[in-house]
Amino acid sequence: MGGYTAQEIYSIVVMQSFSGVSLLCIYVLMGLGLYIIFGQMGVINMAHAEFLVLGSYTMCLFSKFITESVPALENIYVFLAIPLSFGIAFGVGYLVEWFLISRLYKRPLDTLLATWGLSLIMQQCFRTFIGAREMSADLPEWLLGSWSVNDSIDIPISGLILLVLTIFLTGGLVLYTTKTRMGLRMRATTQNRQMTGALGINTKMTDRVSFGIACGISGIAGAFFTTMASTSPSAGTNYIVDSFLVLVVGGLGSLFGLFISGAFLALLSSILEFFMTGSIAKVWLYLVIFVVLMKFTKGLFSDKVRS
Repeated sequence: MGGYTAQEIYSIVVMQSFSGVSLLCIYVLMGLGLYIIFGQMGVINMAHAEFLVLGSYTMCLFSKFITESVPALENIYVFLAIPLSFGIAFGVGYLVEWFLISRLYKRPLDTLLATWGLSLIMQQCFRTFIGAREMSADLPEWLLGSWSVNDSIDIPISGLILLVLTIFLTGGLVLYTTKTRMGLRMRATTQNRQMTGALGINTKMTDRVSFGIACGISGIAGAFFTTMASTSPSAGTNYIVDSFLVLVVGGLGSLFGLFISGAFLALLSSILEFFMTGSIAKVWLYLVIFVVLMKFTKGLFSDKVRS
């Protein structure tokens, strides 16, 4: 294949797979937010990617603040920026649900158009108040290194750390939706809003908190995004479609399916882009998705979806 030996191809596949771990984390975290907003609440949020950008800008600006004002925290500021990114995205998402989304439930086409307009507004706000130029975070040196398995395989440390954090957050969301009172209220509200309200549960507050958590998770994805590339007002538009595809391929309502489909698509994309141009790799990736959805019309793990 292209003049590569079998050993070289093996090394390339292993390294590209681990290089794709960061992309996997972005897909899974974006998908987790969409799992709540689209899979549970039935809202098509086309502005979901802008909350990723909001989280990435939070990471970049916080990095700049720490570097200039508190350099002693340069090595650990990442662990402070992640909850900060979540908190800011959560707050903005909470307000968006309160003033916009709450008026559009049961009207999916209206939510699509309204959130698409919201995405354009947020992008313009980023350009106006932060700037149109790309921005990067100053990452600590320990996050930029790699682990040498052998002479031909180097695994980036950032990918391993992000994978562990993503698994932790996925597990946390599972516990939230199945074990906590607010998580059970969210599931009850999405299944039967009228009955849930009759039991004395504040469904409006439940909706706002749920939407805010979904946006906050996207904000964490934005913080992770800064380890891969620089951010810009429109950086999230490259990921919104793929994130919806990850959710659909895995099967709506299945967190396990979301993780598996995110891993499959991210790693396949990373490997394909090594051997061919980005646009051709996307074509092949979408062809694979098309074939999978032809065979599994409700996703790979549709048996876990309520009909």
